[in-house]
Amino acid sequence: MSSEDKHSTESDGLLNDPSRRDFVALSAAAVGLAAGAGSAQAASMHIVEKDVNIQTGDGTCDAAYFYPAAGTHPGVIIWTDIFGLRRTFRQFGRRLAASGYAVLVPNPFYRTAKAPVYTEDEIAHFDFRSADARKRMQADTGPMDAKGAIETDAKAHVQFLDSQPQVDTSKKIGTQGYCMGGPLVFRTVASQSDRVGAGATFHGGGLVTDHPDSPHLLIPQFKAQMYVAIAASDDKRQPDAKDKLKAGFQASEVPAVAKSTVIVYTGTFHGWTVPDMPHQPNGKPIYNRAEAEIAWNHLLKLYSANLA
Repeated sequence: MSSEDKHSTESDGLLNDPSRRDFVALSAAAVGLAAGAGSAQAASMHIVEKDVNIQTGDGTCDAAYFYPAAGTHPGVIIWTDIFGLRRTFRQFGRRLAASGYAVLVPNPFYRTAKAPVYTEDEIAHFDFRSADARKRMQADTGPMDAKGAIETDAKAHVQFLDSQPQVDTSKKIGTQGYCMGGPLVFRTVASQSDRVGAGATFHGGGLVTDHPDSPHLLIPQFKAQMYVAIAASDDKRQPDAKDKLKAGFQASEVPAVAKSTVIVYTGTFHGWTVPDMPHQPNGKPIYNRAEAEIAWNHLLKLYSANLA
């Protein structure tokens, strides 16, 4: 493992769009709130950021690591969406670290390329409907879709966190994922069940499928309380997914799993919690700040109840 220390700074690129400016302001406010809550949380005003390299069974994964400068904290793994590790997800890492967590954001495409894999301009003009876009996404995700690949990564990431002096190993680890990161959360929670105490997915893609390896079929292996935030547009396309997820959680004999929550956020579109999502074909934004903040607060409550 190698690392490069960096002090957390806001990126000019995030400030060019009003919704991104809002997100940066909210992140700064989170640091301020933590500072006023007591001496332990006040340390979160100074967030350390490191670029790190993690050895996995398949090579070297580049990642970003964030933590308050003082104290030890529960660890969290953030799985990104299809656009990978970039400024927006670094901002997620900083913001969560300001709430008292040691946060790892891996590059899920490390088998293919170092992060960032997509530029901000490419993201802003990305057309999910085009054949070229689908071909590129398949090329990026192909290596990580290999059997056991994510389980290998999840184990390495948990081991990395547990080896860091900033991580309180007496507390459980949390994990959250966006879009394609949703299934990665399910695989992490299942394969690292003894360490992961909470998992959250935001507009997770493909959580429920008809295939024998569908992520929702892993629920019997869970020991963590889950929070599944579903976009209204996804629910419209697959209305039975929420019911199958709820049934799976309720059937669990593990009390934490049985308390899991599945919520459909009214009026939202797939990608609604991520500030740099491309706009819809009609020109309207996908990112929904108000609903994203509600979801973020739900995430913090989940982690507070199960990790702190």
